[in-house]
Amino acid sequence: MKNILVPIGSTENAQSTLQYAIDFAAEINANIIVFRAYKAIAKAGIMVNMSAIIERETNLYLRAIVKSVDRKKVDIKLISSKGSVIESVEAVDHEIGIDLIIVGAKSNSIKEEVFLGSTAGSLVKKTNLPVLTVPEAYIYKPINTILLAFKSGIIKSKTALNPLKFIVKHLKPEVNSLLVKTVGYKEEDLVLDPHLSKLQTTFTVTENATTFQGVLEHFKTHNPDILCVFRRKRGFFKKLWEKNTILKQEFHTSIPLLILKGK
Repeated sequence: MKNILVPIGSTENAQSTLQYAIDFAAEINANIIVFRAYKAIAKAGIMVNMSAIIERETNLYLRAIVKSVDRKKVDIKLISSKGSVIESVEAVDHEIGIDLIIVGAKSNSIKEEVFLGSTAGSLVKKTNLPVLTVPEAYIYKPINTILLAFKSGIIKSKTALNPLKFIVKHLKPEVNSLLVKTVGYKEEDLVLDPHLSKLQTTFTVTENATTFQGVLEHFKTHNPDILCVFRRKRGFFKKLWEKNTILKQEFHTSIPLLILKGK
């Protein structure tokens, strides 16, 4: 894992999210790319190019955020990009390669009932990059235990497990797998991918109405430092990924959430 992208919004949580990302990067010797997208249009008849002004202000804001945290000798690059967040992230990934996105769970949302704001939600929904969402004001702590929840042991993407493999190799946490049998499961869902089997420390099968209920039932037992799930067409959060914003009543977690994906 070489490059970690950290999208920065205009919220008080931006500083704590970046500090978490730096602390995590320091543990695994990764680079940080602090990123912010902006939109501006130079209108006819206006002498001053508004895009240039907004770009300059964006860069000043990013530098101020970086100065406010403990860099811990981590290599940090700043990127401001004109355009939408998704288009800009894809451009950065194409140019230099992104291994993981770390983003504040609520992003720019100020609504208390929101778990994943529109920025975090859209990054999960519209990119193929793995995303680690960080709760508000969450302080990094060593990753000793991971709860990996899923409803099918079938993994079609060859790259989906890469972030988890890297974390296991370098940080050596316990990985407690939780297969949740929900209504309509198939027998083949109970057969684990061999690469997944190699990563896990323990394996538990449970039956619940939803995967979220399975997680809630076993959360305290495992007391994880990170919750890990898959984003796929038939799996955890199947319907939640259909929209950008996720409410707390639909799902929430008080710890970082690693969402695995792959091309």
